[in-house]
Amino acid sequence: MLYYFLSILALLCWSGSDLFSKMGTRERDKNSHWKVVFAVGLIMGIHFFITLIGGAVIDSTVGVDGVHKIVASLFYTDFKLIDFVNYLPVAGLYILAMVLGYIGLRYIELSISSPICNSSGALAFLLCVVFGIFSIEDITVTTVIGILMITVGIVALGFVEQREDEEVKKARQERANRKYTKSILAFLLPISYLIIDALGTAGDEFIFANSDITDYAANSAFELTFFVLAVFAFIWLKFVKKDTVFKGNKHLYFGGLCETVGQIFYMAVMFSDFSAGMVIISAYCAISVLWSRIFLKEKMSWKHYAVIALVIAGIVILG
Repeated sequence: MLYYFLSILALLCWSGSDLFSKMGTRERDKNSHWKVVFAVGLIMGIHFFITLIGGAVIDSTVGVDGVHKIVASLFYTDFKLIDFVNYLPVAGLYILAMVLGYIGLRYIELSISSPICNSSGALAFLLCVVFGIFSIEDITVTTVIGILMITVGIVALGFVEQREDEEVKKARQERANRKYTKSILAFLLPISYLIIDALGTAGDEFIFANSDITDYAANSAFELTFFVLAVFAFIWLKFVKKDTVFKGNKHLYFGGLCETVGQIFYMAVMFSDFSAGMVIISAYCAISVLWSRIFLKEKMSWKHYAVIALVIAGIVILG
């Protein structure tokens, strides 16, 4: 029951990260994605240093096996500097995907972008099969159904979005006080996230299969990489672009907090034997769509909601 609630919390946190990042993004702010990067990287960096200190304390007292998985995900890591170097290509792919996703928040509704971005698991699975990381025997009827549902849903979503009448699109966006132009770029950004994030996941599987890096160390390497990028984002915004970093960006820091805490709960669930946890957490984009409807007043056509429901169902089945 504990890990069920942790799965729900991870789902709520990651959907909250989507919502707050979108709320803190302005369509006309060309630096908005760097502001999101700074906020998320700052919070992740804080957690990295907490686990670095906690890992030293835990190792010198009871060891990781002597603490609860939740405590370990909060305060423990066995990170070494070489892990940062080895994991950098994978962390770089993940973060590049996230940055593209943050850019996309300026151009497309969260209701559309979130389900597309979170479909990367289907492509990641196929890449793992193609590169021999997974066996062909890992492909089940359920897996095929989930992948087909996601693929069909994304393709259909693209057709619906591009063929929607411009006046209808403009009218519903005005109700949400958001204005987007119909463009291929707007749709390609979440698609790019999907592809690059899938490559990162495949790289993840390869590294874990061919090295002794632990989940704790990999997560710490990811957080440290994001923190380094946050330092760059701060310098870029403050000294090059002469833009504000902290003022008026509270939503972005809530988003960064949700992203980091969601990752903590996710790790605790993944280290447990609660097999339903991944299915629950993978559905967080459904809650993102719900939040976008309630808080952002995003209104889709029935065709949008039909294909989005198909994508979300595929994600849950694949999970």
